[in-house]
Amino acid sequence: MIFSEKLQILRKNKGLTQEAFAEKLNVSRQAVAKWEAGQVYPDIFNLIQISNLMNVSVDYLVKDQPCSVNIAEKLTDLDELIAFRLEANVNTYAAFMNEVESTRLSSHDFRYSRGDFTYHDSYVGGEQFAGEEAIWKRGTAVYAMNYMGRVLSDKFSGDFLKEALRQADKKMPYRGPEFYQSGEYTYKCNVTGSFAWFQGCEEIYCAEAKVYECVFHGGLLR
Repeated sequence: MIFSEKLQILRKNKGLTQEAFAEKLNVSRQAVAKWEAGQVYPDIFNLIQISNLMNVSVDYLVKDQPCSVNIAEKLTDLDELIAFRLEANVNTYAAFMNEVESTRLSSHDFRYSRGDFTYHDSYVGGEQFAGEEAIWKRGTAVYAMNYMGRVLSDKFSGDFLKEALRQADKKMPYRGPEFYQSGEYTYKCNVTGSFAWFQGCEEIYCAEAKVYECVFHGGLLR
C-alpha cells in the first residue's frame, strides 16, 4: 500500500474530511488533496505531524515509497540536529561554558559551533527571565525555542537547574529530562508534540515546595 492510500484510510478512519484534516495540520485542503492523489509528498515537518495525529510511525507512512529514501535522509538530518542540540546544551549555559558578548542590552549570551551547525542562546532578566535559543545549519536557521521562567523561592538552586538540564537526552531533547532528582531537589519536565513543533513546562521542587517554573515552545523552521 502506497503513502497516498494509507493517508486516505487513516484520515477516513478518524472520521475527518480533507478540510478538517488540513485544519488540524495547519495546511490547505489542496495540499491534502495532492498528498492523497500521490502528486506530491508532505515535507518532514508535516510528516511528523501526521504521524503524531494518526498515532502511527513515520516508518509505517513512508515504507516502500518512492519518497522513502528522501524521507530517510531528512530523518537522518533531524537526528543530527537533535544530537547537536544536546551537544550544545552541555557546552553552554548548563555547563557554565562559552558565554559570549551580549547581543542585546543586558542580555546573557552563549554560543557553540561544530561543523555546519551553530547554536546561540540569549536571555534577559534574572529571577524572572525570558530568552530564545536557535540553531543554524550552514548559515540557515533550522530550529528555535522560546522560554520564559521565574524563581519562586530563595531555596531555588541555579546549580541544580544546570545539573538537570545537562541530563537531557534523545527522548527529551527540549530542556531537561522528564524527571531528575538530587538530594532535596526534584526537576520535572512535561512536553507535548515532537521536536518539529512542541510546547512544555519545567518545574523544580525543593522537598515538596515548588521553587521554580519555566514554560517553553519551539520547533523546526522552514
